[in-house]
Amino acid sequence: MKITDVEVWALHGSIDAEWAHEERSANPLDFYPDYAKRDQPSVPDGSRLPVDRHYVVVRTDEGIDGLYGPIVYEEQAHIMVRTIKPFLVGQNPLDIERLWDQMSVGRHAHTGYFMMALSAIDNALWDLRGKYFGAPVYRLLGGPTRTEIPVYASTLGFSLAPGEAGKQAKRLAEEGFAAQKWFFRHGPSAGGEGRTANLRMAREVREALGESGDFMLDCWMGWDVPYALDMMDRLRELRPLWLEEPLKPAQLDGYKTLRARGALPLAAGEHLYTRKEFKPYFDAGALDYAQPDPDWTGGITELRKIAVLAETYDVKFIPHGCTAMPNLHVIAALPPSVCPYLEYLIRYQRQQNHFHKNKLVPAGGFLPLPEKPGLGIELDEGAIESKTIYG
Repeated sequence: MKITDVEVWALHGSIDAEWAHEERSANPLDFYPDYAKRDQPSVPDGSRLPVDRHYVVVRTDEGIDGLYGPIVYEEQAHIMVRTIKPFLVGQNPLDIERLWDQMSVGRHAHTGYFMMALSAIDNALWDLRGKYFGAPVYRLLGGPTRTEIPVYASTLGFSLAPGEAGKQAKRLAEEGFAAQKWFFRHGPSAGGEGRTANLRMAREVREALGESGDFMLDCWMGWDVPYALDMMDRLRELRPLWLEEPLKPAQLDGYKTLRARGALPLAAGEHLYTRKEFKPYFDAGALDYAQPDPDWTGGITELRKIAVLAETYDVKFIPHGCTAMPNLHVIAALPPSVCPYLEYLIRYQRQQNHFHKNKLVPAGGFLPLPEKPGLGIELDEGAIESKTIYG
């Protein structure tokens, strides 16, 4: 079997505005006060929210295609069809380890958009492999270890107005989510007022969940070491499961300081590329939870290797959840002790699932495993308002 073509489809559609983000999280630009004051853009009532996503298709001479998406960044599409496609045509798509290794040796291939493009191709190759062998990908990875995967509700975009976080946290718990993650809006430049608002939100969630509910808190690289140490002390009594990405990924020394002097478990990794960038964090004992993203860190091939590395260092492995499908397959082949949860971004996944027939929607806090060969992605032609093909 040989690869004959690689296409990227740019799909355009729209979704009800009720699924737009109402609030943004803190971010590194918030160290500049002018940026910190910028709010999430509002969407008029009754309007439609544009949904633009890309999908990659790897075609073969035996009529078996690998499909993967959604892919958010157009830059990946150009790299896939201009740089990676010429390399792949004529190759055996089942030789995934060899193809991954050869694709990743370019001068700038180990990070950024190139690695993100490689990740999408890798995921499509795993979909093709599953279809070739007539089995879901998790079976090719050695699973399943479970028949359904527990998910935690990730609340990016939810309103953080006084009272709203507690109300929504209680509703999510009633829907069966055993854990949920909330996002801080403010960083150091917001001063005491921002710190008070951050703490109010966290306390609302703890009060809504009671003593037994698990919740996590995400800073999205928007803090610095002194602010994080102070907040960790103040948040300790609320017992969050982890504090996520308080610093930028290059600040390994800062993470070591927080790990040594801070009062909370630490999670990070969505902005690290490949196991090579995770290893220094593991060697330093800087993380309690590793969060690689399958769309960015190297696809399923690299994701499972990071999982093995995390288990070796006794670090919990809970991948970042921009796309849930590859995570679902990898997690299904891991012991629950290694990966207890799958991240599910409530509002964002509604957009990510938009073009799919088989939408991944949790029931009672769990996702069932797909049974169709490959990853199980099928496109819903009725949701596609227009399509552009790169190839």
